[in-house]
Amino acid sequence: MKKYEIMYILNSSLEEAARKETIDTLHGIITSAGGTIEKVDEWGMREFAYRIEDMTKGYYVVLTVCANNDAISEFDRICRINAGVVRHMIVKRD
Repeated sequence: MKKYEIMYILNSSLEEAARKETIDTLHGIITSAGGTIEKVDEWGMREFAYRIEDMTKGYYVVLTVCANNDAISEFDRICRINAGVVRHMIVKRD
């Protein structure tokens, strides 16, 4: 398994319960595929440097995970189709 750092931004208009459910769903993708989440760092609500789809702020979450390629591919796929995720970035760590 390889180490990755994942950062994603959730839509600021999500209610607390919906935000928690989205976070749990995204983290479940990694763990259900046999990966482990080593660190979760929720930065909270932050202002964007520029407007994204008429939004000025979002809820930031940063993860450090150990996972295989299938788990990362599935995470990427779900982030692309989930309306609650504004942006995401996956970086392979050394």
